[in-house]
Amino acid sequence: MGLAVCPLLTAAEALPTAEQVKAGFQPSEALLLDRSGLLLHETRIDPTVRRLSWTSLTDISPALRQAVVWAEDRRFFSHHGVDYVALAGAVITRLFSGHIRGASTISMQLASFLDRGLQAGKGRRSLRQKWCQMQAARDIERTWSKDEILEAYLNLIYYSGEFQGVHAASRSLFGKEPHGLDDAESLILASLIRSPNAATSEVARRAGKLSQVMARQIPESRIQAKITQAFQGFRPVTHQANSAPHVARKLLKNQKETVVTCTLDDGLQRYCEERLAHHLSQLKTSHVGEGAVLVVENATGEVFVYASLTTDPARSRFVDGVVARRQAGSTLKPFLYGAAFDRRILTPATLLDDGPLDLAVAGGIYQPNNYDHAHRGQVTARVALASSLNIPAVRAGEMIGDETFVQILRELGIEKLTESGSFYGPSLVLGSADVTLWELVNAYRTLANGGNCSRLYLRRPVDQKEPDTRPVFSKEAAFLISDILSDRQARSLTFGLENVLATRFWTAVKTGTSKDMRDNWCVGYSRQYTVGVWVGNFSGQPMWNVSGMTGAAPLWLEIMNRLHPNSGRMSIDPPDGVVRCRVRLPLQTGAEIQEWFIRGTEPAAVSIQAADPMPRIVYPPSGAVFAVDGDIPKEHQQIFFAYHGHRKGLRWMLDGRFLRAASGRTAWSPASGYHELALCEAGGAILDAVHFQVRGPQRTLMK
Repeated sequence: MGLAVCPLLTAAEALPTAEQVKAGFQPSEALLLDRSGLLLHETRIDPTVRRLSWTSLTDISPALRQAVVWAEDRRFFSHHGVDYVALAGAVITRLFSGHIRGASTISMQLASFLDRGLQAGKGRRSLRQKWCQMQAARDIERTWSKDEILEAYLNLIYYSGEFQGVHAASRSLFGKEPHGLDDAESLILASLIRSPNAATSEVARRAGKLSQVMARQIPESRIQAKITQAFQGFRPVTHQANSAPHVARKLLKNQKETVVTCTLDDGLQRYCEERLAHHLSQLKTSHVGEGAVLVVENATGEVFVYASLTTDPARSRFVDGVVARRQAGSTLKPFLYGAAFDRRILTPATLLDDGPLDLAVAGGIYQPNNYDHAHRGQVTARVALASSLNIPAVRAGEMIGDETFVQILRELGIEKLTESGSFYGPSLVLGSADVTLWELVNAYRTLANGGNCSRLYLRRPVDQKEPDTRPVFSKEAAFLISDILSDRQARSLTFGLENVLATRFWTAVKTGTSKDMRDNWCVGYSRQYTVGVWVGNFSGQPMWNVSGMTGAAPLWLEIMNRLHPNSGRMSIDPPDGVVRCRVRLPLQTGAEIQEWFIRGTEPAAVSIQAADPMPRIVYPPSGAVFAVDGDIPKEHQQIFFAYHGHRKGLRWMLDGRFLRAASGRTAWSPASGYHELALCEAGGAILDAVHFQVRGPQRTLMK
């Protein structure tokens, strides 16, 4: 019965103090504490023994204390480590009857826990070991109090099977804390000490005899019922706390740390887990099986809530929806518009065409559609983003370029975007990339922090330094995006004025739904917090008629309201680099609106014109492969170059050489090999470029 936490003592070494033994006690369970020190989660890390937290003597039932003393050492409080009366009785019994009778006191047994050299081997202790054990017991009694000895003994003794200490025995056998043990349960635990793995009939006999000796008069039927309860079938230790299992698995990997404090908030974590479970139960009929919630503090990046649940309880702790990669849907649009504002390509008042759109891509023609398949004509960038219109977003993406957008997403911390922009194409704007809730929430937190990105934390940094930040957007562009995502009026074109995204305090929020309703997102932020919610199915199966407003958004609103119980409706302060101007839109005759602009982009006149899209090559698509047919005359085989845009004076450049002016469709006789086609301004500046291959010639084989 060695104690893994105490060092092996030699005869020359002093026994440890009570404080040292308690400090060196290592439970088999690791504990995850919240930011205030409250217990969030308990998990086992030592498979060899079940040893729970140290229990002070005042937290152990008096009935158990008395029963243990009566069973193991009746004169415990009167001797000084060795009970010479019991020792003499043991010697006489052995001389005259041949029976071996134990005479070890509680102090002597404790000494054997503290010094492995005093423990019995395969047989009984030698006379030398017994003598050293008695000496050690006397040494303990000189420096320890009786309460300290009894407390350590009750925490180190084995009671049954793998359970060491009163805490593990009480929780495993009777499902309660040590302070709640009654008389019958105390008799049973005291009877197990001498032979922890005895048969139940023997335990019942000992407990009954101990009851008589102590004059407790406990019915045998009650003792037998308690024994049946304790030893019937498998006896798992029920953990006191099971919240945040995914964070516990991340932070409790290192077995050297048995108590870890994280940034989570116990009350808020439990609230979000309960509301997420309730929300999933309501969406179960719509074929929604999983969900996740992440709540972070904007200023520090500390995570307050990390929750992931599934309708299958057996899988909840093993499937982590916060870091699972799912299609982003429309949640990436704010970053596209932010990049366009920063590069002076768009302003919130710029008009974008929400009409049918055909784009040539490597796989054919890409035709984006709005969620409701309707077209609204000319709309401002503010309305296009707030109402989550797809076609204007794709047009904006064409203006800034796929490669630029991919680079912005990488800077925001969205990983796994390892290919070039042309690989993802225009569908990236509508969320074809796989992202995690962790990445998405931190990207929105970047907007909340004025365009500065920094990492998230589950544990506070040891050095307590300010987090390293990197600018992704200007504070002016971040303000414009935040103002748009908080604009009820601009959002009303798609969602109406009153919906679950409308809060009584200032928030900026965006929903998203991936293709075929496989994923549903709602991510938004207030001045203090950023909250992200995802619902869907890890299997990839689509949900049934679940949109952003009915899936994740209602839970997002509940959490935001919980975070801001007393907040009034306050807008954010504009930075110095933005100005507010009155402009007239051509689609609203005589109507004027107030709009924010980055200083220097405000219109010189009152009227706003439609955006002039950046010219783009529409054919051939990048990556295209053409084959020259040897059976067709070469003069009848041509590839046509085409672009989309309204600028004049553009030229084609093929493989680094100017080809001819770009007007209408330009025919070119193909030559075998790899080629780069560029669309250039008159001065030579390249506006767009694609790569393609020509194979051939190929002839038909004749028999």
